[in-house]
Amino acid sequence: MATVLVAETATLPSAILYVSYDGMLEPLGQSQVLAYLERLTLERSVYLISFEKPSDLKNRKQFAHLTDRMARARITWIPLTYHKTPVFLATAWDVLVGCVAGWRLITKEQIQIVHARSYVASVIALVLKRLSKTKFIFDMRGFWVDERVEGGLWRKNGMAYRIAKRFERLFLASADHIVVLTKTAVSDLSQIFKLNNHPSHITVIPTCVDLVRFKKSEKLLPSADRSKFVLGYVGSVGTWYQFEKVLESFILLVRKKSNATLLIINKNQHSYILKQLSSYKIPLNRVQLLSAQHAEVPQHIALMDAGIFYIKPTFSKRASAPTRLAEYLACGVPCLTNSGVGDVDEFLLKYKVGIVTKSFEEADLSVALDRLIDLASTAEIQDNCRHAAYAEFSLVNGTAKYENIYRGLDA
Repeated sequence: MATVLVAETATLPSAILYVSYDGMLEPLGQSQVLAYLERLTLERSVYLISFEKPSDLKNRKQFAHLTDRMARARITWIPLTYHKTPVFLATAWDVLVGCVAGWRLITKEQIQIVHARSYVASVIALVLKRLSKTKFIFDMRGFWVDERVEGGLWRKNGMAYRIAKRFERLFLASADHIVVLTKTAVSDLSQIFKLNNHPSHITVIPTCVDLVRFKKSEKLLPSADRSKFVLGYVGSVGTWYQFEKVLESFILLVRKKSNATLLIINKNQHSYILKQLSSYKIPLNRVQLLSAQHAEVPQHIALMDAGIFYIKPTFSKRASAPTRLAEYLACGVPCLTNSGVGDVDEFLLKYKVGIVTKSFEEADLSVALDRLIDLASTAEIQDNCRHAAYAEFSLVNGTAKYENIYRGLDA
């Protein structure tokens, strides 16, 4: 009798549709979406829908560069146009267009998993899940609804707030997996949203950084004047970012280090920054204000002796993991920040790579700045910062966590 051999059938990796309401032509999209997806395509097909600002789409050189980058990574990119006003109608239109584009991809490419970054993208993912039975990953990125209220953009218990909260509950109840940025957020979800019965469906993945691109430097760039103490600030100002407190801290720093300068890397808010500098009577020869593409940020951080950022310690920020913290540390730069933001207090205490001020009173800031100056001058600080970044914010580790989630949904 002939022997019949039956080959085992392995489960093939599912194709992924990633939906982001943040544009890939923005630094955030490149660092917190594209950098992960480039690695995830090694094991599975990846399709990306993003919403790009019209002003970014007009930059043909940048668009062509990003298109080439997507092609090299074998990512199928569908860049849709982001609409801003009128707010509700514009967002509803974007959601409709995103659902149509997503449905076409799912039916054509047999996509099994929709990975949605934050809340607006999750509306699209939830619709697609209901229509096509795809698996849905709710990548929260923080408590976005509460952020809108605490940032003064929405009224507490207003219509927008109530509608968004209903969607939030739907996302949490419908998601096949939930991703959050902090351990603190897991605790809050368990207590407030009663998700303690599903701990296996929640994964903590903080904002990670590419440790190949962001790396420590000997700080010997041609433009660097090492006789100065350079305090650095990277990213947005206003809303949740307490930029005025940064300037107050810099004024105090100058009293302690007469050679101190402030290096600010910011893309679109220079008029506001210059107005604030003038209001605080900070001479412009003390400040270097630069606009930089995301690829250029590491070389500017390399000029810094220490970084600084302050975020309003509101409820929503318990679920926040500041990107700039990971980028500072990856470049070997210690930082000063405030208490009450995500897991930052616990992290900086554990690795001793930064200073946390408990308040913005002058006495507390003065002590914090003294400690920051001492920390920045220690011989091992660059290595310690780099070690902390490897341990907690490695893009490789973050990507592996996402791949584990996908594999779990493949099963």
